[in-house]
Amino acid sequence: MRLSGVAMPVNLVWSSPFCRWQGPLAEMSSLDLAVDVTGRALTRGGMSTSEISQVAFGTTVPQPASFYGVTTITPRLGLDTVTGPTIAQACATSVAVVQAAAVQVELGAHRTVLALAADRTSNGPLLVWSAQHSPGAAPRTEHWVLDPMRHDPNTGQSMLDTAEHVAAEEGYSRAEIDDVTLLRHEQYRSSAARRPGHLVQVHVPGRRGSVVVDDDHGVHDTTAEGLAALSPVRPDGVVTYGSQTHPGDGTAGAVLSTVDRARELSGGTGVARLLAVGFARTDRARMPRAPLPAARAALTHAGLDITGIDVVTTHNPFAVNDLYFARQTGFALDRMNPYGCSLVYGHPQGPTGLRALAELVAALHDRGGGRGLFTGCAAGDTAGAVVVEVTD
Repeated sequence: MRLSGVAMPVNLVWSSPFCRWQGPLAEMSSLDLAVDVTGRALTRGGMSTSEISQVAFGTTVPQPASFYGVTTITPRLGLDTVTGPTIAQACATSVAVVQAAAVQVELGAHRTVLALAADRTSNGPLLVWSAQHSPGAAPRTEHWVLDPMRHDPNTGQSMLDTAEHVAAEEGYSRAEIDDVTLLRHEQYRSSAARRPGHLVQVHVPGRRGSVVVDDDHGVHDTTAEGLAALSPVRPDGVVTYGSQTHPGDGTAGAVLSTVDRARELSGGTGVARLLAVGFARTDRARMPRAPLPAARAALTHAGLDITGIDVVTTHNPFAVNDLYFARQTGFALDRMNPYGCSLVYGHPQGPTGLRALAELVAALHDRGGGRGLFTGCAAGDTAGAVVVEVTD
């Protein structure tokens, strides 16, 4: 869909640090995490919650008491009378949340909306389903986080299968995939001094006071020699544990408003105008290809093509994703993901896209403005994309 009257203040697009699962955020509910970080982000951006009239909340991993959705969060942010949708669309959840929030502003139903997402893959729930007609009435079980990674209900195949299929069909070598992985880690390390601009610290409650998490946790030091020494996950494959992402915990968010109000809220930092959102599916079990048609859909809605884009950020659970996008579009790999990406710092599913959007806005702002594209895959064969333009 095309958008014309929606913008985000540059200073009000943020993310928490992302932590590898079973790390320092493992015992903190993603609902508590969202409240903690969002409150701090709004305060840092100089914004009162009083003018937020709706919240779109994205989450994909159930937490204790999460049945009530967004209303488990809004009163704790001082938004006692505010509600909104709770959305889940695997790793495209952030794009769906941004779209839901943007539509409200575009149509004039709300002037200022909070787009928020949070997930905790650590200690994910084990669901027990009754099965009275099974032998002995034994229940069926599903591990909410792990089982979907291994089994797409449409194909019976795993997430890893999707990467290996595309790599084989496109003729990608192990060396090419490792080169992309190494580039992403180098970009992440070289941008370390700039990351705190959009990262908001987490205060994790503990018996002896709060523990402050102010940077990503669990990012491995990665070298060409280290990558080369890894065996493929499958004996006949090209994907290693070094060239794929890991589950994580985190939250991210953004304030969306009319262009004029966003400019006022920005405090002179500028605004990121939302130009378009797009979703797409690709061939079954070919997930790394899906970000391309999603990107093309969003660009078409915006009246652009890839030549009009200055910076691209991606959700890339496999290095294969970025290799495919670059080869198909001609967009240089080193112009993508200047602050790193989910391949490096992990992905808590729901908020991953919003963090990449925050990094896109920061990168465009750092270069003095321009147009940017976020695109990222979701489960199995789907993807979502957002086009933005950063101006004064």
